[in-house]
Amino acid sequence: MIAARHAFLAAGHYAPISDALAAHARTAADGVVADIGAGTGQHLAAVLDAHPHRIGIALDSSTPALRRAAKAHPRIAAVACDAWRELPLADGAAAVVLSVFAPRNATEIRRVLHRDGVVLAVTPTERHLQELREPLGLLDTEPGKADRLAADLGLRERERHRIETQLHLTADEAQLAATMGPAGHHDRARRPLPDVVRATLSVDLTVLSCES
Repeated sequence: MIAARHAFLAAGHYAPISDALAAHARTAADGVVADIGAGTGQHLAAVLDAHPHRIGIALDSSTPALRRAAKAHPRIAAVACDAWRELPLADGAAAVVLSVFAPRNATEIRRVLHRDGVVLAVTPTERHLQELREPLGLLDTEPGKADRLAADLGLRERERHRIETQLHLTADEAQLAATMGPAGHHDRARRPLPDVVRATLSVDLTVLSCES
């Protein structure tokens, strides 16, 4: 499964997300780029490519995924941890915190975020992978996720950007895409997919910072 996810991201299907993260990771704060729930590290690697003076820390609970992340970029350090517990970072150490379809521990995110740093949070919209919901039994995306981020994290929303494009996936890639986000499954029977599947990538990128 880890190898399949790595291949899916390496094929560039979610490159618009990586590109947007890299473009919005500019900050005057000193510190690392911390990717919480980094998986195999492709998004973090894209950010580091665009910011050669930064180093990155990939944080994830999956050791196999972190082995991939450690090889995704020469300036990535990979550390296993539970996102719901204390993160292995010093107070204020992170100039940029990435959160892409990942758990968000508000207390720990605020603790590790530099006072001049930013959180880049990616959340699915109601249109995300909508073509796959019926055939794969996906739950509908909860509306208003991005609207609640600032209040949930105790941070200030600075800006928000919609990222939307059409994906052309194989049946296997479509199945994999359905497992890579927060969507669950209904118990209803699933239908076979055609050889080529069109699906909508639709997410919000929210830039947040400390209140002060």
